Amino acid sequence: MEVKGKRAHVLAVPCPAQGHVRQLMKLSTQIANRGIKITFVNTEYIHAKVLAAMSEEDKRQSHIELMSIPDGLTPEDDRNDGFKLIESLRRTMSRNLTDLIEKINCQDKDEKISHVIADTTIGWILDIPKKMGAEPVAFQPFAAAGMVLQLHIPKLIEEGNLDINGFMMENELIKVSHDLPPWRRNELIWSIPSDLKGQKILFECILTAGQSIHHASWILCNTFYELESSACNLIPNFLSIGPLLRSDTSKSCASGGSFWVEDTTCLSWLDEKPDGSVIYVSFGSIAVLSQDQLNELALALELSGRPFLWVVRSNLVNGSQAEYPNGFRERVAERAKIVEWAPQEEVLAHSSVWCFLSHCGWNSTMEGLSLGVPFLCWPYFADQFHNENYICDMWKIGLRLNHDENGLRSRHEIITKIEMLFSDRSVKANALKLKEKAQRSVSESGSSFKNFETFIGHLKK
Repeated sequence: MEVKGKRAHVLAVPCPAQGHVRQLMKLSTQIANRGIKITFVNTEYIHAKVLAAMSEEDKRQSHIELMSIPDGLTPEDDRNDGFKLIESLRRTMSRNLTDLIEKINCQDKDEKISHVIADTTIGWILDIPKKMGAEPVAFQPFAAAGMVLQLHIPKLIEEGNLDINGFMMENELIKVSHDLPPWRRNELIWSIPSDLKGQKILFECILTAGQSIHHASWILCNTFYELESSACNLIPNFLSIGPLLRSDTSKSCASGGSFWVEDTTCLSWLDEKPDGSVIYVSFGSIAVLSQDQLNELALALELSGRPFLWVVRSNLVNGSQAEYPNGFRERVAERAKIVEWAPQEEVLAHSSVWCFLSHCGWNSTMEGLSLGVPFLCWPYFADQFHNENYICDMWKIGLRLNHDENGLRSRHEIITKIEMLFSDRSVKANALKLKEKAQRSVSESGSSFKNFETFIGHLKK
């Protein structure tokens, strides 16, 4: 699509959520490091958060131009209401993105937008690039298996496995291929058991996006072939390019894409702890806990007697500030570090960290497995339940934290699984084997390395 002799100019557009922005920022940094011009487009609200979290050094050294478009909401609207945000983006994003591309192309006729990499979650914008003389490329920030399911939705509706709102009909299992394990009801990538209205909105979004993905000339995914070979083989024009990790060549984007300032004091705190002793706890950027559930987790961490690093966002407890059990902070002060946000990849790479209590978002899953860290799984919604199955059943690098009849993960359950994970060395051994495969995939001659080289070669044609 690019005019010969002109330099490629890639426009990257993520879904406005932390894990999505971080993954596409890592990919964009790797592309920029190969001498290709990158413009990264967030919504105005997310753009402001990213800039506020970046250090001045990051801003000076970044080779990526950061731009923004409106999200269609008013200043008074609650942007933590993800479904309201998605509905607004579906109404306004195509027009706003078209206007931005026209503006960029008018400003520099020698470096017009040649390729648009769009997050598959907002895949409906993939029909825009061709109209603008650019090539559409899809970026999948979830597991490849999730895309296989997404692309099969029309057929599943036609065959009566799903209704038009994404709810399973009579079958308890959905199978899309003999090469992939089936999905249970709660493992569908649009599953939100606690919010059926939200689940319907998410399903409509995924269905619409899936229908537009066919416009893409390539589908890039933060996975690696050895991890999901069966799923990779089922998707046309698919390139597995993961794991997307920070590298020595991307230090200039160390905090790029983060919505919060990373508290790096936790790294020096980890330096003081024995190897393989620390429990790292983080629920990502969206998951919320009830106050009762936070109390159970806090008391479990205290009663475990082990050092822990806990990421507690300001809106973790039902969107408000967390309140800890009486005297908790004082009792655990000698062996606990609580921060609002952490440099997660550096934390997981630290020798003192033994396990990762995680919501099982795909970005966190890829970071943890690529660094050889076992999981304690606490999925919240959407693809996280399927990721938990990968972690516990297929890869055997983690344990489930089961909830009781009241929907709570009890302190007893949490402590029991912590002790099991520290005592069962086979889980750690499996994690280290997967780490080796991940590292091999991005090393020279590895599967992801070759795929990325193929894509870069295509951009430079």
